[in-house]
Amino acid sequence: MRNRLVTRGPSAAPSDRDRALSTLAARAVDARSGGARLVTLYGRAGSGKTELLRRFRASDSCRRATVLYGACDGPGDYSGLRALFAERPAEPGGTGAAPPPGPAADALAGRPTKPGRGSGAPDGAAVQSVLRDLYRHAAALAWDRPLILLLDDVHRCDPLSLTWIDFLLRRADHLPVLVVLACRSEAEPAAPAVLADITTQRRPLPISLAPLDREEAADLVRDAFGQVGKDTFVDRVHAVSGGNPRTLTRLLGQLRAHGVRPDEAGERSAADMGRHVLARSVREVLEHRPPWVGDVARAVAVLGEEPAELLAALAGVPAATVREGLRVLRRAGVIAADRDDFAHDMVRASVLAGLDGATAARLRTDAALLLSDAGRSSEELACQLLQLPVLDQPWMAGVLRDAAAHAERRAAPDRARRCLRRVLELEPESVAVRLELARLLAETDPPQSLRLLADALPLAVDSGERARVAVLYGRVSIAAHRTADGLRVLDEVLAELDSAPANGSGPAEQELRHLAESTLLLVGTCDRTALAAARSRAERLTPPPGDTPAQRQTLATVSLLTALGGTEAAAVSTHARRALRSAATATESWSLLAAAFGLTLTDEVEDARCALDRLVQYGQDHATLAGRARALSIRSLLNHGVGAYPDALADAAAAVETISGQGWGSATILPRVALATVLVERGEQDRAQALLDGVDHDELGRSVVEYHWHLVARARVRAARGDLTGALELFLHCGRSMTELDVRNSAHLPWWVDAAVLLATLDRHEEARRLAELGREQAERWGTTRARGLARLALGVATTGPAGTAHLAAATELLAASPARAAEARAHHLLGQAQLREGKPRAAREHLRAAIDLAQRCGATALGATARTLLVSAGGRVRRPTASPLDLLTATERTVADLAAGGASNRAIAETLFVTVRTVETHLTSVYRKLGIAGRAELADGLRAVTAPGGRLLAPRTPRTTVHADTDG
Repeated sequence: MRNRLVTRGPSAAPSDRDRALSTLAARAVDARSGGARLVTLYGRAGSGKTELLRRFRASDSCRRATVLYGACDGPGDYSGLRALFAERPAEPGGTGAAPPPGPAADALAGRPTKPGRGSGAPDGAAVQSVLRDLYRHAAALAWDRPLILLLDDVHRCDPLSLTWIDFLLRRADHLPVLVVLACRSEAEPAAPAVLADITTQRRPLPISLAPLDREEAADLVRDAFGQVGKDTFVDRVHAVSGGNPRTLTRLLGQLRAHGVRPDEAGERSAADMGRHVLARSVREVLEHRPPWVGDVARAVAVLGEEPAELLAALAGVPAATVREGLRVLRRAGVIAADRDDFAHDMVRASVLAGLDGATAARLRTDAALLLSDAGRSSEELACQLLQLPVLDQPWMAGVLRDAAAHAERRAAPDRARRCLRRVLELEPESVAVRLELARLLAETDPPQSLRLLADALPLAVDSGERARVAVLYGRVSIAAHRTADGLRVLDEVLAELDSAPANGSGPAEQELRHLAESTLLLVGTCDRTALAAARSRAERLTPPPGDTPAQRQTLATVSLLTALGGTEAAAVSTHARRALRSAATATESWSLLAAAFGLTLTDEVEDARCALDRLVQYGQDHATLAGRARALSIRSLLNHGVGAYPDALADAAAAVETISGQGWGSATILPRVALATVLVERGEQDRAQALLDGVDHDELGRSVVEYHWHLVARARVRAARGDLTGALELFLHCGRSMTELDVRNSAHLPWWVDAAVLLATLDRHEEARRLAELGREQAERWGTTRARGLARLALGVATTGPAGTAHLAAATELLAASPARAAEARAHHLLGQAQLREGKPRAAREHLRAAIDLAQRCGATALGATARTLLVSAGGRVRRPTASPLDLLTATERTVADLAAGGASNRAIAETLFVTVRTVETHLTSVYRKLGIAGRAELADGLRAVTAPGGRLLAPRTPRTTVHADTDG
């Protein structure tokens, strides 16, 4: 006998429960008018049925009624009625209702009633006597005030108690009686036939208590902690509890007892404690079910949502039993309502938690074999094998290797790496597995990749296999900044290949040798100590046609070395273009990068950008994050060099976001340098400095290109912060380092231009002229328009008087014919300064306006602000811009913007342009930023606002902060 209403946890009034309470109240009003009413209340264990009955009993609806409550707790005869009539209520007049006489009294007291002949069960006459006497007792209680009977846990109720409920309802049409039967929806009734008769014949009003929704869970959190919980905390506890009030209340109580608060930090504690609370709830469900229900639950935990026949084979029961088990588990809230799988992964873990290791391993192995017999994919089998503590059967290695290949093809490198790591447990001596795993780790963990390759070298059975290992080792050593090791390994392998007999060397062997040679050349190009040797080796080579990966890598590296030397721009262009036939794959990514570098220096910017676009897209499609970040960074520096600062900013920010939090060490250098470089142009030198402070200088020691990019970025930050002397020292240090390495291309990192400007500002014109002459000599040798324009710019600031002004005027013309818009803006700005010093304000204003216009188009905020200040001092006025923000859009961005403004979805745009949806999203984000609009809803109006009929560009609706100069006063 129990009265469960006296104990409860934190009380809440969720809306769903409020509606149920209102329904009970309305039914009580109906009962007062005469005529028995029946309500059935269903809910899973812990759903709040008992709490709802408590609230109903305490409500105004029951204030002028006789209310009896009881919870069924056993199968004994009349046990439900004993619980119901345990507390004899008082009559209105203060006198107690007379207790039922005879057999009814014995039944309520738990004494045996008159047994039937030859059995321990009461005979029919005795039962009828009990039923009649208890009916008369109930009628007496309902004589002058309504009678409300609340019977809880009816799924446990004995048949005779339910028979009396049916007896009462059949004869109480004239009595004000309300009967509420509360039952667990997932439980099998102890007396199913009688309960079915009642619910069929008496036409009850059913009430079902659904799981708490998120808002109701938030109310419970607020009541438990006395404050509103953070969204993430509420989401976590709601998901863990599955919306079950008892589970949620239990979890919140434990969290509160441990001093946890409902915030972001508390979310982690909620996840940890939630596992234990959920495990307890699941155990309670399974402990009260037949063993075969647990077998079905464990089969679902291992296999997930699968046909009943497959689950039956794993559980060792018939398929019909599986279907029944799923029905039982669904009613218990263990299985989701809309699918044959668990409502939450924590439930799966809770079901499996009780298994010992051997049993769990057997189930996983059996599941993999069953899936194989069913013709499932290797990846599905791998899901089972990856969870085994030990792989002990040879067939498992083949499955995992195949699964790794499938995972990589669908751009899931993490899964592929997991599979191959487990294969190594079975095949620790396999060079092929180590090589494949090292290749996959090259993008995320270069040091670990090198360790795998180092272990593979002594395991290789022949020189060809060692050569394949060495080639990958060399490429990874560049990303890991371990080029010295890469050079050593490649040298050793090439020496071994040289000593091998020449006979029997076919095309494949020759290609492998060429690949090793070209990789040695590539690694040497990236190592300060080996650059001279690489250049010497390249000079002895006859440029190949570029028909194979090895030939294309050779061409790309030769073009890079030649470009760094600052000679033969035409040869650089030819070699790089042949190398561009490389596929955008992991094996040829370095070829494309090197070719793009050379084409950038020859001012073939669009071809270089196209190569980098392919690498960025490949990295995005195949989740090669480090490679994508590298390509984005170099594309950012390319865009910075031509004055496309918004694009440079977008690329650099995307690169930093890609590698942030990955712990990749050396892979973070280039993205940080690229972002810092463009931030300086926007006047955000503090952010730029913070980025550069995070660079590991030890990683830069042997590099060629990254080291000097880093020096120049630091120097520009110092100059922007007013430390001209410190900036000059860094620029000069960069120049000395490049000279030591014989890097003499004036177009690559024109440190000498910045240094000459600083020297002239510090009134050290003679030193500035020496640097400018050095730059001019290199520029004439290289021959591109941009290089010659930069040389004239440096000569202009280094030379005083009209001669210097003439150099600057020539610089503006040369740079206007080049792709370097930001450098052209700088030349106009410096020319305007020089003309002001010569007392020519009108001419100066013309060039300052040009500088402002170009700076606005480039996004060069800092230069534009300086030029505007100078224009005002020269007597000019500023006005709203006349150039269109559409000038800031790339061709692809304009195409994407037009399609989106026309109503095309992102997916439709992607299919039209043959790119991914993610690429479309990236372009649109850049468009929104450049046009100064909030999103797609404003795109059509934004484009119309800056374009007049006929295509003529107009000023935007909302002026940008960058303004243009007006006419003279």
